[in-house]
Order: sequence, then structure tokens, then C-alpha cells
Amino acid sequence: MSKLLEVNNLKVAVSDAEILKGVNLEIGRGEVHVLMGPNGAGKSTLARAIMADPQFEQVEGDIYYDGENINELSPDERAKLGIFLTFQNPLEVAGISIEDFLRTTKMELTGEDISVLKFKRELQEQMQDLDLDLTYADRYLNVGFSGGEKKKGEILQMSVLDPDLIMLDEPDSGLDVDAVRIVSETVADFLSDKNKSCLIITHHSAILESVKPDYAHILIGGKMVKQGGPELIERVNHEGYNWVREELGLAKVNGEVLR
Repeated sequence: MSKLLEVNNLKVAVSDAEILKGVNLEIGRGEVHVLMGPNGAGKSTLARAIMADPQFEQVEGDIYYDGENINELSPDERAKLGIFLTFQNPLEVAGISIEDFLRTTKMELTGEDISVLKFKRELQEQMQDLDLDLTYADRYLNVGFSGGEKKKGEILQMSVLDPDLIMLDEPDSGLDVDAVRIVSETVADFLSDKNKSCLIITHHSAILESVKPDYAHILIGGKMVKQGGPELIERVNHEGYNWVREELGLAKVNGEVLR
């Protein structure tokens, strides 16, 4: 399986505080990876650093995408390469409708003009798959949305923009049982294309009932301390993270106490 994403010795700081302390990660085409860890471990920081969020300073290491070093690329340049990130708390943007936002973004990514009527028809089909009312497209982006509507909106963006690497930051957070099922089935259908890859950050396993992971990683204290297969997810679900700390010895990695 060819590498799509390669992260080497990534160190990231926020306001001079080092959050990631030399993280390594490889994701091949067609692979689904799950990233787990306690709150504050650096999971969201890793995803946002891969997306070049300017709040997160990459102080050391390299990020490669499809064989190209993307250290110096901006968020929009990385998006054009095919990288996509959903957020735990998406921003509200007043004055622009979801339909206009998605059509404009799609044209920017592809460099092609898209018919308004053709786009509306395709957007409505994808909204129906997510059980979204068709009036949703006319509302301002995330303004006044419930948590569930925001999460579904992020997955709608994924479906429309059709990236190659999707990073989903707690996509099941705040969703009821039916919404989790709809979102997870939509993601699973998207990943049926074996050229697509996925990194899922989650504390729960509900979304993984439809989206089947190939690999799991545990991040604690800014370090990738454990990697394995789906069985790692099951053990964390049943035992938490204390056993990981115990295996590492005295709850330390390189002399630093883990959170």
C-alpha cells in the first residue's frame, strides 16, 4: 500500500508550549486509522498541524503528502492537494449560505466552473443521504445550528469536496444514536473508494461499527506511545489508559510524566 501521509518527528507548540513531542505517523492509501488518547494528549493538535492551522507552530519535523514535503504549504494549498479536516467546534460564518460556500469552495479546489442547477441537484441528493432538510442549504454556515447539524454539515462538506485524506475530529460527539448511524454510514460509503484514507479521532466506538479501522494509535502527553490493530481499540474501551501507562513503566516516557 503506497503512503499517502507521512509524519516524521513532528514537534508542535502553541504559545511557546510544546504540545507534540516528536510524533510519527504513516497512513497508506485506502487505510483507516483511529487516534485515541486522554483529553489534552494532543490529538486535535496533530490533525490541525497536518492541516497547517496557524495557531499551531511546527517547530520541528516533516509532513509528507503523497511523497511531497508540505511543511511550507498553507491550509488552502493542502486542501487543494486533497486533505480535509472536520472540527470539534466548527466556526459560524454569517452572510454566506451553505450552498454558496460549498459551490465556491468546490470550484476553487477543482478550478472548474460548476452550474448552479447541477450543483443544487447534487447537493440535495447528498443532504437527503444525511437526513438534512433541504432548507438547510439556504442557512448561513453553522449560524444557529445545533451540535448535530454542525457535525452533519461537516460530513456534507466532505461528501461534496471529495478529498483523498479525511481527518475527522470526534465526528460522533454530541450526536444521538440515529445521527451517529447516519454519519458513520455516510463515512463508510465514502471510504468504499479504496483510494480514500481516513484518520478518526474519537473517544467512542459507535462510529466504528460502520467505519472499520485498520490501525489504532494511542497518543499520551504529546507522544505516540502505542500502535496496533483494532484490538487496541477494544482494550481501551474496556480498560481505559492506565494499562498503557503501566506498560511504559512508572507512567513516564523519556523521563516525562504522562497525563
